[in-house]
Amino acid sequence: MKTVSSTGFAIFGAALIAISYGLARFAFGLFVPPIRAELGLTPYLVGIIGALPLISFLLATSVAPLAADRLGARNTAVLSGAFGAVGLALISQATGPLSLGVGVFACGICTGLMMPALTAAMQVLVDRSVHGRVSSVMNAGTSIGVMVAVPAVLFMAGIWRYAYMSFAVMAVIGVFAAWYFIPSVSRVAPSNAAPPPPITALQWWRLFRLSLFAFVMGFISSAYWIFAPDLVVTLGGLPPEQTGWLWLAVGVAGLGGAVVADLADRNNPPITQALMLMMLAASLALLAASPDQLALAAFSGLVFGLAYMSLTGLYLMTGIRLLPGRLSMGPVLPFMAVSLGQATGSPIVGILVKNFGYSDAFAIFAAIGIVVALLSPLYPRNIEQGTEEATEEETGLQAAYDYQLQDEKGEPFTYDTEDDKN
Repeated sequence: MKTVSSTGFAIFGAALIAISYGLARFAFGLFVPPIRAELGLTPYLVGIIGALPLISFLLATSVAPLAADRLGARNTAVLSGAFGAVGLALISQATGPLSLGVGVFACGICTGLMMPALTAAMQVLVDRSVHGRVSSVMNAGTSIGVMVAVPAVLFMAGIWRYAYMSFAVMAVIGVFAAWYFIPSVSRVAPSNAAPPPPITALQWWRLFRLSLFAFVMGFISSAYWIFAPDLVVTLGGLPPEQTGWLWLAVGVAGLGGAVVADLADRNNPPITQALMLMMLAASLALLAASPDQLALAAFSGLVFGLAYMSLTGLYLMTGIRLLPGRLSMGPVLPFMAVSLGQATGSPIVGILVKNFGYSDAFAIFAAIGIVVALLSPLYPRNIEQGTEEATEEETGLQAAYDYQLQDEKGEPFTYDTEDDKN
């Protein structure tokens, strides 16, 4: 294993997330128009297939912490990359809905295993004082991967099989890089750090509310991730290769999501949740209203990308804060809720498109987003960490990570460099 700096690991982690999230998971919607045309898929079948990687993501995420503990960070990351490479290769050779479904299912396993493996590796390679910054950079990898897929659809929309094979090659490179850079074991918590306190009823209630909001957000966003490119091609008559501009807009705007989430934690999470859900709904309505206008469609991608990445970042931060000392659980549950919502919403969108058309289907999902945004005052606030003055100071993603290891007084665990290396 080669030792890397904190900055180097952040960039490396972002690259692996770009492959596992951006290419293996979210790029599928971008290629739906040519895949659907060549394989003769109905909107309902597209919705079912689009839900498969989200289901496998849930299954993989549920066992990922155990896998990272038993197999080690390196082997878990390599296993993730292997599933991604196999899944992408299967998609490139798909001859029908069954083989295509197997490929996207394997890609979902890749996505579910990668972030826990990188989080475990971060405990070993990165100083705790910069965990928040490194996590923000790695999370941005999703947007980078989405943008990487854009040239492929711009120049290879008619030869989507070659595009997916090139993605599979990138995944293979990622496997070898993971074996070379990621350590085989995870850091053990210092013996003098306090164990995590028991989960209280209040914490469970707040985590349940957070997961409900995350589920609905995933439910609404599934319409855009799976069907947006097909909408502008089918309803708007745009050439399939021009749908790449939607994903470019989503990726560019998504890079600002980490900043918005961090600011939300410093100010008012419920208001940010309401605003971003409204923006998510607006992106669906705008796309359905002007599918033949490329500029407006791309603008809807900007709105969607900023809203989606901001909300996922906000849910990550809130989940970490609600369960201090339980990093493998706090942020995992809302992310699983997002995927469960997407897996539920994808086939429902397909049914609505088949029976009512794209415009009405997207309008219904936009309306759901507006209604849920009005319920945002119920969004769980942070668990109080003592005095109001201290709470105001300790905000942001790094502060959330600081509280993962606590002393007996419930304050962030302090350590020296030598202790941290042991």
